[in-house]
Amino acid sequence: MIRMLLRVLGREYARPVRRTVALMTTTAVVEGLSYALLVPVLRALFGSTPEDARLWLIAFGAAVAGYAVLRYAGDRSGFHAGTTLLRGTYHRLGDHLARLPLGWYDAGRVGELSVLAGRGVLQAMSVIAHLLGPFISACVTPLTIVAVMLAFNWQIGVAAAAAVPIVAVIQARTGRSTAAADAERHQRDHEATGRVIEYLQAQPVLRAGGRTVERFRLLDDSLRDVERASRRSALSALPGVVGLTLVVQMTFTVVLALGAYLALGGDIGAAEVLSILVLAARCADPLLSLSDIGGQIRGARYELARLEAVLLTEPLPEAPEPVQPVRHDVEFESVSFRRGERTVIDGLSLSLPQGQRLAVVGPSGSGKSTFLQLLARFHDVDAGAVRVGGVDVRAVDPRVLMERFAIVFQDVYLFDGTIEENVRLGRPDADEAEVRAAATAARLDEVIERLPGGWSTRVGEGGALLSGGERQRVSIARALLKDAPVVLLDEVTSALDPVNEAAVHEGIERLMAGRTVVMVAHRMRTVRRADRVVFLDGGRIVEEGSHDELLRLGGRYAAFWDVSLTPGGA
Repeated sequence: MIRMLLRVLGREYARPVRRTVALMTTTAVVEGLSYALLVPVLRALFGSTPEDARLWLIAFGAAVAGYAVLRYAGDRSGFHAGTTLLRGTYHRLGDHLARLPLGWYDAGRVGELSVLAGRGVLQAMSVIAHLLGPFISACVTPLTIVAVMLAFNWQIGVAAAAAVPIVAVIQARTGRSTAAADAERHQRDHEATGRVIEYLQAQPVLRAGGRTVERFRLLDDSLRDVERASRRSALSALPGVVGLTLVVQMTFTVVLALGAYLALGGDIGAAEVLSILVLAARCADPLLSLSDIGGQIRGARYELARLEAVLLTEPLPEAPEPVQPVRHDVEFESVSFRRGERTVIDGLSLSLPQGQRLAVVGPSGSGKSTFLQLLARFHDVDAGAVRVGGVDVRAVDPRVLMERFAIVFQDVYLFDGTIEENVRLGRPDADEAEVRAAATAARLDEVIERLPGGWSTRVGEGGALLSGGERQRVSIARALLKDAPVVLLDEVTSALDPVNEAAVHEGIERLMAGRTVVMVAHRMRTVRRADRVVFLDGGRIVEEGSHDELLRLGGRYAAFWDVSLTPGGA
């Protein structure tokens, strides 16, 4: 567990962790040794000169005080190391996530990461602060007491030591037998969380269908899976718990019987027998806690393994000597890209001169959005090359590349801050006049004027307190403020009402002016603003030309256009 922790965080954290482990181990040894002083204390008390116990009691008190000081220092070191590791974990995870390709963040991973970055990291890092001390104490203190027993009486020591390998085997087998069940339970928990969110999001649909009093079958099935997985996890750990309890109790009984036998034979006295009972009892308590501590450590180890898997995900490679483009033209040369077994882009080639507008049209699943993602290097191509300004995007520093693009997506995400803070994301160092000018150009000023808080109005998580059209205006203002030379548009008006659509179109026109533009068009009426149109199907360009040329051709594009003109069409 500690090795995995250091492997995840890096060797720079090894020293505080090792110092904490050493301090906690020393504390556990001192605790075990302090109990050895009970033997002379009890001998004196039950002997002919009870007053001799005074010095031993003072020594015992000093040992306990020393143990208390070490325990405080160990716990303090554990909490300090835990908070240091937690901070280091969040820093490393955040830095790593910032370097992963944007295409890696699908919906499933975002949900998983939100759980991992919250509860998962806290559970994994709690090992140092909360579990390491009790675990070391449960292992080292009984071993120290067994060593004391061996020094005191070898027969009793051997009887107690015989339980050590049995306990180790039980713990190891319990860990192996519960690993699969624990992994399944964690997976079911994750699925159930997703179903609960789905159920809450589906309330409008369920209520519209008059199903508010009915049970949601998918959620019910998921919760039943959690129940069954939890039962299997508990049952898989049960043999280890029972076995450990039986071994500890049996060992205690054997030691007690052996002590009584030796006392009856005159080999040891009553004080020694009482000491044996006290020492054996102090062995039993921490050993019985191993089952609970071991289960918590296995849970933390599972979360740590998930964290390690994320950190081992390779980011997109960066060029050792980055090249900075000086132009803003776009080129695809024999580009192919696959998602799993499916080819999304297949041998695609095209070029777009600087300052021109390209519209990408095609049926659903034809590769339109992937086309934009490859241009912005959300993914790396499997074959061919994508170039901006004549430079392969893989040879450009990722930060420099993203500075070249202003991207407006159909689904806009806003951070839970004010409108001004969300607009300033485009260029944080912009002055107030530039921010206001961008808002005016995007017609966001109309929205701000009717909001009670004006620029200080909070938008809610994801922009939930604004309408779709208002979120789009914020997004366009942000892109205008960024003032990037290349604009990527994933049809931004497909779900807007006529008033917002007109305002957004006006803002888009200002955004596109004088820039290289690549737009994915779902609504065919937006294509007319393009200098050139390509029609994709199956990841290939099947038609290309201007809007008028493709209409005269009478092919796939013309058929799409005819459909868009019919009532209810695109």
